[in-house]
Amino acid sequence: MQITIDDLAGDDIKALLQEHLNDMYATSPPESVHALDIAALKNTNITFWRANKQDTLLGCIAIKELDFSHAELKSMRTTASARNKGVASALLKHVITFAKERGYKRISLETGTMDFFKPAQQLYLKHGFVWTKPFGQYKEDPNSVYMTLLL
Repeated sequence: MQITIDDLAGDDIKALLQEHLNDMYATSPPESVHALDIAALKNTNITFWRANKQDTLLGCIAIKELDFSHAELKSMRTTASARNKGVASALLKHVITFAKERGYKRISLETGTMDFFKPAQQLYLKHGFVWTKPFGQYKEDPNSVYMTLLL
C-alpha cells in the first residue's frame, strides 16, 4: 500500500468523498454534519492523503491545522472493499507520524454518536485517542462526540 498526498482531482477520490458526504447526511442531521466537501479540503491549512494498492484507491484521510500545536483529523474513509483490512489503521498511523514531525502536540476529531460511527470510535480508541470536550469551533451537540490524542 502506498500513502501519498493527493490533489483531489481524480474521479475515484471525488466518488469516495461524495460517498462519505452522502453517508454523513444519511446518518446525521444536517446541522451535525461536519464533513468537508472537496472545495473545503483544498484549503491551504489541510493536507490530504490517499492510500492505493497499485492503481486502486483504498482510502483517504486529511489533517487540518488549527494552530501551531493542534490539528484536526478530517475525511477518514476507506472503500467498501478495503474495510477491515488495516487500511484505516495505516492511514491513521501515517497522519500521527506526520503530526509529530510537524510539531503538533495534539490531534482532535469530531465524529457521530450513532451506531454507524462505532467502528470509527473503536479505531480511534485503539490508537490512543480519548474522549474530550468540543474543541475549536465545535459546540456541544447530542449527535457528536469529540476525541483527542496527545502526541
